[in-house]
Amino acid sequence: MKRVILKFVIYSLVLVLALELLVRVFHLHNERPERYLDEYGVEKWVPNQQGYSVTGNRKQNVGAYRINDFGFNSVYDDYTVSKDSIEVAIVGDSFIEGFHQNYTNSISRKVEKKLPNIKVLEFGYAGYNLSEELNLIASYNHLFKDIDRVVIYMRYTDDLITGEYKVSGRLSLDTPVNRLLKKSKLIVYAKDIGAFDPIKDKIAATINFVKGVKTPEVKETNKDAIYLANFKKLIKTYNYDKEKNVLLLDYSLCSSEFLSYLKQNNFKTIDFSSDFIKSKEPKTLIYDQHWNNLGREIIADEIVNYIKNENIESVK
Repeated sequence: MKRVILKFVIYSLVLVLALELLVRVFHLHNERPERYLDEYGVEKWVPNQQGYSVTGNRKQNVGAYRINDFGFNSVYDDYTVSKDSIEVAIVGDSFIEGFHQNYTNSISRKVEKKLPNIKVLEFGYAGYNLSEELNLIASYNHLFKDIDRVVIYMRYTDDLITGEYKVSGRLSLDTPVNRLLKKSKLIVYAKDIGAFDPIKDKIAATINFVKGVKTPEVKETNKDAIYLANFKKLIKTYNYDKEKNVLLLDYSLCSSEFLSYLKQNNFKTIDFSSDFIKSKEPKTLIYDQHWNNLGREIIADEIVNYIKNENIESVK
């Protein structure tokens, strides 16, 4: 019996080591950069990191990222702006961050190729909502005040759940235990494809059962009213600049009340929903909601058209 147990342990270790080697050799694992809270209290990536973002259990999508000195994914090392040149900033969450495509082919680079006289700066960070985006702009007002236009991507159904800025809980996930587990690329890969989800669900269900925790009843709420109220609160808190800022939106996700409010109060917007609908080709990645190259081309074209229509190039 001891011999059987010993063989089982040895074979298990060999299997785990083989799988670890396999994941590393074929680079099936995702490489996540480290997060931090900077001196202004803004959450972003630790500067000067490089790696590859891998999506799917068979590397359905791979994108190279490069975190610059400022803490964002970009070809530029720093974000130096000048009153004598034209700069456009694109602020947003993971859709703008662009880990799903090589940083050399980002939305900003696509815009610059079509408008070579304009410099486009990225401020994308996975998980940002509107409160975090506006807090970023306010915290770095000394930089944004000299930028000619600020395009703010806002996903209506996700980014208006709060009406005030709070430091997120994302940084709390960066514990010594998690950092140690990340040393194993097999664990990282298994976690990303959801291999541990059933186990975590069972553990959570067991803990709740032991504690006698009941599943709370879901009450119907008017989310659209909450989202609009949060939006109004945020633009007032951060003294939203209607002349410089423009909201990048998917109108098909927005409520009619919200769109009416934007129109009645003269908010500048870019709606990409119609062009997404027109194109019959897929605009998102396989097994992922983020935009693929076609989707990002459409977004870049929408921004380019807006800049041309606003005649921003003649501002300076």
